[in-house]
Amino acid sequence: MMRKKFEAGFKARVAIEALKGEKTINQLSSEYGVHPNQVSKWKLELQKGAAGIFSGKKDMEDAGHRELADKLYKSVGELKVENDWLKKKLSILG
Repeated sequence: MMRKKFEAGFKARVAIEALKGEKTINQLSSEYGVHPNQVSKWKLELQKGAAGIFSGKKDMEDAGHRELADKLYKSVGELKVENDWLKKKLSILG
């Protein structure tokens, strides 16, 4: 059985609707075609993660991702230079 993948925006929309409390979890489940347990889980994740939006934690994560991306780009560049050099040497020998 294949698991459904939901986009973050969709999850957020469903979780916000669940937080509003205007409809029951079962109503939202039917409306969005998602299992009630999943709706409840997304609602809980939103409640737990909402404070992080205002704490600056996201900025720290973004900086960490940028730092990792910079390291990876540097490694890719070094590997490309090395690969080009090896190709050049191989063509001289061959």
